[in-house]
Amino acid sequence: MDIIKKILGKVFIYSVIIFTIVVSIFPILWIIMSSFKTNGEIMSGPFTLPSSINFDAYKYLFEKYDFLTYTLNSILISFLPTFLSLVFFTMGAYAIAKYEFPGKKLFFALFTMTLLVPVHSRTQPIFSLIVNLNLYNTKTGLMLVYLSSGLAMSMFILKNTFQSIPMELNESAYLDGAGFCRTFFSINLPLAKTGIVTSGVLMFLANWNEFYYANLLISSSKNRTLPVITILFNSMFNYNYTNTFAALVVVVIPGIIFYALAQRQVQESMISSSIKG
Repeated sequence: MDIIKKILGKVFIYSVIIFTIVVSIFPILWIIMSSFKTNGEIMSGPFTLPSSINFDAYKYLFEKYDFLTYTLNSILISFLPTFLSLVFFTMGAYAIAKYEFPGKKLFFALFTMTLLVPVHSRTQPIFSLIVNLNLYNTKTGLMLVYLSSGLAMSMFILKNTFQSIPMELNESAYLDGAGFCRTFFSINLPLAKTGIVTSGVLMFLANWNEFYYANLLISSSKNRTLPVITILFNSMFNYNYTNTFAALVVVVIPGIIFYALAQRQVQESMISSSIKG
């Protein structure tokens, strides 16, 4: 009887795992397969394999609609704010985690409280600020908004990461004559790699997929990002499903690849955070 229960338990667990994997992966595979089909194949058999593999839809996007420009825009607008944010957020989280100073708890509370503020409620002040700075319809204006987009989550992750590093390492370094910079860059920064990578991945993906402010603050085609231009092209293609699916692949795949390259550090950071919690 016990053996039957164990077998049934394993069957149930594996069934749930397989179902979760299929539900997660199938939409992505379906989009990729559909990008290689003709409109007729998509309409007649939406879940069948393509009769042949051709890249005409992708060639059409990059030659006719200059998708390379939009891709480069997305890379620049996503990567640069992520890098600069990590520099400032890492130093700020280190100071909060390792040092005592007046207002420390208040500062951290204010950082984390930004999670409670809806995105749309900040529209008017952000839009007015960007316009008054003469940064409307510029990549710089959008990147300025993205600089603070991952503040709360990044500070939370990085603070916990630095707190997990024993203070005795800093004290030993100070006794050996190391200053603040050497202690931070040579000791703490390498040990906080998983938290830094996790914060960077989350911020980059959030910036890469962001649509609301990219659509609000950019009006010219040459400065648009992939999520915005893809939505606009859905109406321009006039039910050309092949091109639509190809555009979706161009938007989705880079983010998946980026996460896949850093998934080990992200998982380690999440596991360590849950253990500390």
